[in-house]
This record gives sequence, structure tokens and C-alpha cells, in this order.
Amino acid sequence: QVQLVESGGGSVQAGGSLRLSCAASGSTYSRNCMAWFRQAPGKEREGVVVIGTGSGSVYYADSVKGRFTISQDNAKNTLYLQMNSLKPEDTAMYYCAADPVFCGLAATRYAYWGQGTQVTVSS
Repeated sequence: QVQLVESGGGSVQAGGSLRLSCAASGSTYSRNCMAWFRQAPGKEREGVVVIGTGSGSVYYADSVKGRFTISQDNAKNTLYLQMNSLKPEDTAMYYCAADPVFCGLAATRYAYWGQGTQVTVSS
């Protein structure tokens, strides 16, 4: 079992930055792959970035490449998402997810989810 708790969301103006955190607990094996997703009202959940926690391999969605950076602190069991140059279209609820085997951006494949943290970017 894995527990994920996101924090760090808030409201910023376009061009600003935020850093999201995802505190994880439970099975390390079940967290072999961790990802950030987001969901705006009326839209499907969208994969933002995924990391293989053992390999360190990272894959970003094109929409955030060059602006967002994922990182992990294994000592703190925490995943981070540094978001720079934020745009109004980045406004969404952001979720942390984990899975033991799937390292991709398909939301339906992830077994464990946090409750989400809201990010709002105003123009």
C-alpha cells in the first residue's frame, strides 16, 4: 500500500513559479514509477511528467517541457515538481501518482493517487 500527500499548490500570476511536493509512504516497490498529472475542469486527466524512481529516467509532456522539472529526495520520500514560467493554461488540480510497474503518462494505469493540490495561474 502507498500513501501520497501533495502540497504546495496556490495562486500565482502568469510567469510565476510554484513548487509542488508529494510526500510518499508505504511500499517502496509500489513506487517504482511516480508521476504528476493534472486535471482542469471539464477536461481529462493529463500526464505531466513521470520518473522511474530507481533509474532516474524522466519523461515530460510536450506542454511542460523546458518549464517544469521533476525531482526526488529519497531520504525524505518526497517527489517534487518545480513549475516555472507558469501559464493560465497550467491551471488545474495537480495529482501525484505511483505504480510498481507502469512508467508512462496514462492515468488509468496508475494504482495509487494522492488527493491533489490546486494550482491557479492568472493572466
